[in-house]
Amino acid sequence: MSETRDIELIDALRSNHSELPWLEFKRDNFDPEAIGKRCSALSNAARLEGQDFGYMLWGVDDNSHEVVGTKFDPDARRVGNQEFQLWLAQRLQPSVAFGFRRVNHPKGPVVILEIPAATSAPVNFANIAYIRIGSATPRLTDYPERYAKLIESLRPYIWEHAIAKQYASGDEVLDLLDYAQYFRLTRQPLPDNRVGIFERLEADRLIRRDVGERWNITHLGAILFAMRLDRFDPSLARKGVRLIVYDGKNRAATVTHRLDGQKGYAAGFMGLVDYINGLIPKNEHIGSARRVSHRLFPELSIRELVANALIHQDMTVRGAGPQIELFNDRIEITNPGRPLVQADRMIDLPPRSRNEALASLMRRMGFCEEQGSGLDKVIAEVELSQLPPPLFRETGDSMQVILYGPRKFADMTPDERVRACYQHAVLKFLSGDRMKNATLCERFGIDSKNASQASVVIRKAQEVGLIKVADPDHPRSGYAPSWA
Repeated sequence: MSETRDIELIDALRSNHSELPWLEFKRDNFDPEAIGKRCSALSNAARLEGQDFGYMLWGVDDNSHEVVGTKFDPDARRVGNQEFQLWLAQRLQPSVAFGFRRVNHPKGPVVILEIPAATSAPVNFANIAYIRIGSATPRLTDYPERYAKLIESLRPYIWEHAIAKQYASGDEVLDLLDYAQYFRLTRQPLPDNRVGIFERLEADRLIRRDVGERWNITHLGAILFAMRLDRFDPSLARKGVRLIVYDGKNRAATVTHRLDGQKGYAAGFMGLVDYINGLIPKNEHIGSARRVSHRLFPELSIRELVANALIHQDMTVRGAGPQIELFNDRIEITNPGRPLVQADRMIDLPPRSRNEALASLMRRMGFCEEQGSGLDKVIAEVELSQLPPPLFRETGDSMQVILYGPRKFADMTPDERVRACYQHAVLKFLSGDRMKNATLCERFGIDSKNASQASVVIRKAQEVGLIKVADPDHPRSGYAPSWA
């Protein structure tokens, strides 16, 4: 943090007409218990007031807001036999990354205590949550209406709103973000002046105003439009898409291509998808329905599955980002975070994302479906190409989708046949139709004279509880998913 920014921050805070619920001024007062209570109160109040941080400033008069200087030195203070800041950190829950900074303001030394706004839960000091009301610091639970409002305000707080780059100049913003791509992808004319550019970026919460005519670039702005993610915090750089191509069917095979993506997701999406599709081999004969040259995997399926991995990942999982692995017979797409929708209902249920702002903007730019997850289109393409059914599964703390290359019905495993049957029943249900033996034969490329093979698969799918007779009074009318 630069001292220039801290001086401008102090002056911006002093310019307020009075102390605020998230802002307090002190001279030299040092009372560990009082500071602890105020840390809780300022953090909780900052969230209620829509601020990123709460502040206490020593060395500023609380009436005139003039800088008067302070002798307070948080690094030299102790509570009993403990360093003060360690003592304080042990008593604040959930753990919060507060920080003290001593600033040589032109009018005298000032100490800033900066404490992030509450995120996942109210911040407690010594197991009690506090709030600021005027100059008082009462218990939060004594004011149930404020408690309820705080809990409500915590719900929409998400990773996207945090700051990726603080105190950036206008030139830095334009250098770090691919703003031209933003305007192109959102189908807006590029303004002919910087004011117009910043106004639009701010409206979409890609940047926020800081102090001193500077800007903060949000995580949302960086992850979508970074020219290079490695110019931000390392945790953001590790969210870049990793692509690995193997010359074989397992990870022991030779790696022929490796790409550690550094562009923001929106800025680099089409280039990434085109690059993947360019590496996918072509097949001259895919089932009876396709006798022309096509890539091993449908292009639309690749696009939708990559977009889903980017949008629905858990951004709070540190050190991990989306990974795409291409083998000779399949492609595996993995993203950090357990899915919010159970795997076997992803085709029909509306998507749930931890990253609503990111998802909304990606949909606006046409990278994914506005309604639904687009997975029904993936399944439809797979069926048209008569490929084995995709596999959606949780693997530890991540979500993985596997898209398989062409294999005839006879070469599919029993589990794959049953999964294909279930997915086919879901597609028929979503289109207002019902799966029948004949439609499943068509999906598998089974000749009508061998329809009994489809019947065996249908019985197995019923036995494991994935499908049911749609109308018990008319058993021949077809089948539906078990949850329908």
